[in-house]
Amino acid sequence: MAKGEGGEQYSNASLLEKPVGADGIALSRKHEQANKLSVCNKLCYAIGGAPYQITGTALGFFLQIYLLDVAQLDPFYASIILFVGRAWDAVTDPTVGFLVSRSPWTRFGRMLPWIVLSTPLAVVAYFLIWFVPPFEDGKVIWYLFFYCIFQTLQTCFHVPYSALTMFISSEQKERDSATAYRMTVEVLGTVLGTAVQGQIVGMANAPCLPGPFDIVANASNSSLSAGLNASGPVISLDHTKAAYMIASGVISIIYVVCAIILFLGVKEKKDSSRPKSEPMGFFQGIKLVMGHGPYAKLVMVFLFTSLGFMLLEGNFALFCSSTLGFRNDFQNILLVIMLSATLAIPFWQWFLTRFGKKTAVYTGSLSVVPFMILVVCMKSNLIVTYFVSFAAGVGVAAAFLLPWSMLPDVVDDFQVRNPKSTGHEALFYSFYVFFTKFASGVSLGISTLSLDFAGYISRGCSQPEQVGITLKILVSAAPIFMILIGLLILYSYPITEERRQGNRKLLQEQRDNEADSETESTELVHMI
Repeated sequence: MAKGEGGEQYSNASLLEKPVGADGIALSRKHEQANKLSVCNKLCYAIGGAPYQITGTALGFFLQIYLLDVAQLDPFYASIILFVGRAWDAVTDPTVGFLVSRSPWTRFGRMLPWIVLSTPLAVVAYFLIWFVPPFEDGKVIWYLFFYCIFQTLQTCFHVPYSALTMFISSEQKERDSATAYRMTVEVLGTVLGTAVQGQIVGMANAPCLPGPFDIVANASNSSLSAGLNASGPVISLDHTKAAYMIASGVISIIYVVCAIILFLGVKEKKDSSRPKSEPMGFFQGIKLVMGHGPYAKLVMVFLFTSLGFMLLEGNFALFCSSTLGFRNDFQNILLVIMLSATLAIPFWQWFLTRFGKKTAVYTGSLSVVPFMILVVCMKSNLIVTYFVSFAAGVGVAAAFLLPWSMLPDVVDDFQVRNPKSTGHEALFYSFYVFFTKFASGVSLGISTLSLDFAGYISRGCSQPEQVGITLKILVSAAPIFMILIGLLILYSYPITEERRQGNRKLLQEQRDNEADSETESTELVHMI
């Protein structure tokens, strides 16, 4: 069944069951027309999702290698920054979600003011993350402070933006369509983030430094040094630092432009959501959303699958640079993965409408596993690596798109079963992100700490054998294990296509009844 067909059938059935007068039919048509989104509205809404993905991709792929090789922090301190920053980011999600859910309605809406006010400060904090301060003793505090500040401000942008899905229209078909636009633009955002950060930084990649093993090897093989540091213009570490700042400046400008387009092109509709229930406490909100069984299971699925892909994302650049020896090509390999993921989005969108979201998650997540195995088993070959990366990008697209497409279904399911508890959409979205960010913080911290134990050498032309083994585990064995756990939990996820369509029917009937009640009340007032 194609997406939207069930909802239309149920809507028509509801109309046939009730005797509706000419005024009622006109009112119903006017309601549908008012909730219909234009292509321009959908594009403007979708563009608002790009900043989160652009900055997230740049940080996810490049922050670890930046802290180790450019800022030249000890791997132990780098692991602390990555873990604490992500853990702090995770904590801010439910906090901001709680605050957003209690925010008063303004003439601009309830979500958009958060987005607008957080943007200027967020771009300043993001820029300073990629600046190497002119002192050594306080470097760790510098990066930890601005990383946490940026994550907080970005949460103030992204949580309201995610919840905005429920407020741009009350029609599920329109929301699904807008979500498809959003996911496509967000994947394009990952490509843009990879391209801007990777290409600018790649043009100013400082040469590696020979270590003790390289000096011994050079005595018997004079071509090794030439292979590691190819002849060309001399690039210093200062050039690399400047390149990171230029890339962060470009991304900051894109961030601001996307926020402006979102604000000008999207109108938050107060009547798109049902009337809010009484405000509740923070821990009461946790109990509310986690007490809904389908939501708890979906969170666990998303937690483990995203944890697997976060491990891959956070360590793949270092794996290509240190283990495969593609120090000057890793940014192009990352770009190939993101381009492939972008091209695969329309296919997965068709797949989930044809075979269902649950089947699509299984197929998409499992499709990337063979390539994660192949990339660590094959010998270092650049052409083969490009091929494997392109094929793996197809599975990355599925892992990126599909879990988010399932969340509105869970929110609808909750509203059907708890008709008197409404207005908590932001809580569902914020806790959904909370668990994944906390898990990714743990994974990044542990992975960077593992490199410290393995003896990672900053900017080293070669690494100890233990570092290569560690990186292979972090980009293959560990992610595969996490993905399989997530898929096992998905087996018991209860929202099937039939239940999803049934929920859409019940919600439409509830809205129709509310509209009828409002019409009757208005007519009664006029009669009086």
